[in-house]
Amino acid sequence: MTFYGGIEGGGTKFVCAVADDQGTILVRERFPTEDPASTIQRAIDFFTRYQTEQNITLAGIGIASFGPVDLNPASEHYGYITTTPKPGWQFADFAGRVQRAFPDIPVGFDTDVNGAALGEQRWGAAQAWDAFIYITVGTGIGGGAMVNGKPIHGLIHPEMGHILLPMRADDPLDRGVCPFHPNCLEGLAAGPAIAARWNAPGETLPADHPAWDLEAYYLAHAIEAMMCVLSPQGIILGGSVMHQQQLFPMVRQKVVDLLNDYLKHDRLKTFEDVIVPPGLGDNAGVMGAIVLAMNAAE
Repeated sequence: MTFYGGIEGGGTKFVCAVADDQGTILVRERFPTEDPASTIQRAIDFFTRYQTEQNITLAGIGIASFGPVDLNPASEHYGYITTTPKPGWQFADFAGRVQRAFPDIPVGFDTDVNGAALGEQRWGAAQAWDAFIYITVGTGIGGGAMVNGKPIHGLIHPEMGHILLPMRADDPLDRGVCPFHPNCLEGLAAGPAIAARWNAPGETLPADHPAWDLEAYYLAHAIEAMMCVLSPQGIILGGSVMHQQQLFPMVRQKVVDLLNDYLKHDRLKTFEDVIVPPGLGDNAGVMGAIVLAMNAAE
């Protein structure tokens, strides 16, 4: 049996896990994201402790990190978190610190949403797709795209949470909460935007609150654009905000309305099997990190 470590590094929480080569999680730990030094060290301690207790050596460690991040192996800042709005994490050396702690273990590194997409492709809702998008809607919003079974990197990597959207006229906010853009998807539809708009966390709002129609409006506008640009076979919507299950039929219908029967395919009549929740639930990110560990080991 071969064992792999995974780190899902999010802006609010870290999840660390060890899994076997069948994708079975053997141990998992979740803890809040604090300053870079203590948070990354806690992840390192998790794997050190498990290896000592079980008398094993991990075959690889994968990191699926919030971003933006530097994914260019030739860059002096490869493995760093770069221009994130997360206080204290700007230009934090994430992968490098983990690699120095485990010099004999290969370390894989990618965005949290690319990682989640990899996990969903291997074990989750995207097993039948080779071109799809994974979007997380939580403290922030990010998107990972897979084309021909591989994540898109490009010049840097996709930042789907920062595409600009028209603000709806009845939005109580004067501008979105993103410090970089007044009306990007993240600034208008992530958890902090919901809380700022309604003076209450989204999880405390009832299912029939007007918050959710506005949330579906912004998500649908973003998805309509992504459908036209990438023509994905499916879009997976994960993250804490998408625990509001009533959002899925609302988003689907609004995307149908926005497309206005322009894209022709039998699956696009209702989007029921096109816009879906993650098959791995809240484990999508950390299981994607396990896939990154497997790929690094190979």
